[in-house]
Amino acid sequence: MPNLPPIQTIFVPQGAEYKAVCGGLSHITGTTPTVLAIPVGMKPLTKYLEQWQRDKHFPNDSQPRVLIMGICGSLSKRYAVGDVVLYRNCVYQKQVRECDRVFTTQLHSQISDKVSLVNSLSCDRVIWSAGEKLHLGETLGTDVVDMEGFAALEFFNASGVAVAMLRVVSDDCQYDIPDLTTAINTDGSLQPLKLAMILLRQPIAATRLIRGSLTGLKVLEQVTNLLFSSYKLD
Repeated sequence: MPNLPPIQTIFVPQGAEYKAVCGGLSHITGTTPTVLAIPVGMKPLTKYLEQWQRDKHFPNDSQPRVLIMGICGSLSKRYAVGDVVLYRNCVYQKQVRECDRVFTTQLHSQISDKVSLVNSLSCDRVIWSAGEKLHLGETLGTDVVDMEGFAALEFFNASGVAVAMLRVVSDDCQYDIPDLTTAINTDGSLQPLKLAMILLRQPIAATRLIRGSLTGLKVLEQVTNLLFSSYKLD
């Protein structure tokens, strides 16, 4: 494998996604990036990153590189639960922000047989309806959806930081999932009691969501381990 420039930091949504990435790195010998847990949603993430930038400074000798990881939803029948995707860009309200092409290409070369290059959509709410997912995918030309990608790209692109995004599909566009939007606090954290109540009201959709999430998280841990087992950090 080629000796590629280092990744300084991995940002991953707090909770189970953060634990999965840390689990994947726990078996890696040698130097690994710092992993930071971020809040869910664009506004909470922007606020978090602004505070983080004030507290933390990258080294000056090279362009900083950060990797955003986590799970996402599919907007296309081409991508199923457990598929690994690497973002080309993120769309939000007709605006587009590009991931760093060189960095993305380098990562793709490491795990090209395991990952698909996609266009993504960022939303400030949970897209739970299968019909809406397909509609958004078709009308916007996007393949997957998350709640943080655009905000991260907008922030880091303005700061001169190279960003790549690697995620795993945890829910497809074939079935509805519970609408978890109201279980997310304004600070980007989850309300466990409200989440449980939403899931109990829709047991079939909840079961599907939980199964998909468990599959996505398992693959997220595996792909993290695979990437950094082959990725030369020194």
